[in-house]
Amino acid sequence: MNIKKIFEPNQEKYDGIRPINIYGMRFIYILMSTLLAFEVWSHIFTYDQQWKPSDAMDWSVWAAFTIFAFIGIFRTVKMIPILLLEITYKSIWLILVALPLHLEGNLSDATTDGMIFPFLFVILPAIFVPWGYVIKKYIVGSN
Repeated sequence: MNIKKIFEPNQEKYDGIRPINIYGMRFIYILMSTLLAFEVWSHIFTYDQQWKPSDAMDWSVWAAFTIFAFIGIFRTVKMIPILLLEITYKSIWLILVALPLHLEGNLSDATTDGMIFPFLFVILPAIFVPWGYVIKKYIVGSN
């Protein structure tokens, strides 16, 4: 196996995306469809009260993420929009919530409901998403 090949675009197999990006995105999909799924689905299945509509919506969105992430393991390129959504909402949250708390000197697990640590992992999809492909396919709209 030639290690250089994972860093070279693969036109035939991955629509010009480097295999390292494919493997990285699959890794993220695996994390989402296992770790996140375990937390989300166990909460949904063991919840023994009547759902508040906004809480039910939050947990439903997270559950949908795990389903699409599972599909992403096998349809990696087609599920890139899920990663784009993840990057976008986590970045917005970091700007709207974490940054002001940090500037006030009040950033902690308590002030962020424990979300700061998982949200900082937004760097992973940001690294592995093939941005040239995203711009070409989703923004410019060329084949």
